[in-house]
Amino acid sequence: MSDVFTEGLCSTLLADVGARVMRAAVKPLRAGWLLRGRALTVSVPAGDNLAIHAALAMAQPGDVLVVDAQGYADRAVMGGIMCAQAAAAGIAGVVVDGAMRDAAELREGALPVFAAALSPAGPYKAGGGSVGRSIQCGGVTVNPGDWILGDDDGLVVFGPAESDGLIAAALAKGKAEALRMAAIARGELRPAWLDDALARATLDIGPAR
Repeated sequence: MSDVFTEGLCSTLLADVGARVMRAAVKPLRAGWLLRGRALTVSVPAGDNLAIHAALAMAQPGDVLVVDAQGYADRAVMGGIMCAQAAAAGIAGVVVDGAMRDAAELREGALPVFAAALSPAGPYKAGGGSVGRSIQCGGVTVNPGDWILGDDDGLVVFGPAESDGLIAAALAKGKAEALRMAAIARGELRPAWLDDALARATLDIGPAR
């Protein structure tokens, strides 16, 4: 699988140029993780994980398991055993819009795990749901094979057809931000765009002190 991600890409740059942004509740269990790969999509009924087991059995190295667990917070759909299996299969990371468990164990591991909640309660295995279909996860549409990037700031999603344009725009924005940081280091504390923006805006600014 070719990797579209290059050094310097992060969730904030991709979000700023149009990548889909998952809701803030879906966040990493540990700071410092970087998750990136292509989505293996799963949808499960609230509190059930049979479809996730089916997905793990067919996952390919580099996949990111992206699970619409209906945002259900009171029963975990994955934990330490399933994440150990995912890591052994070469899965690049796990994203669950719902609950996980075994948080301390997962934080000690190398597999990046993003989730909306934690619960000690275990899952049902009654079935239902889907694997490899378009889903809603974290408030956005995720299609099979979409690119996923997650870091300390959150998760972004974009399709293969968008990747070239989004990545080029994100890298260009990164260069512009680096130039601004260099200007700040030189003591240039007033950004060039500020005066025009203030002239167009309606702001109530008190007298200077």
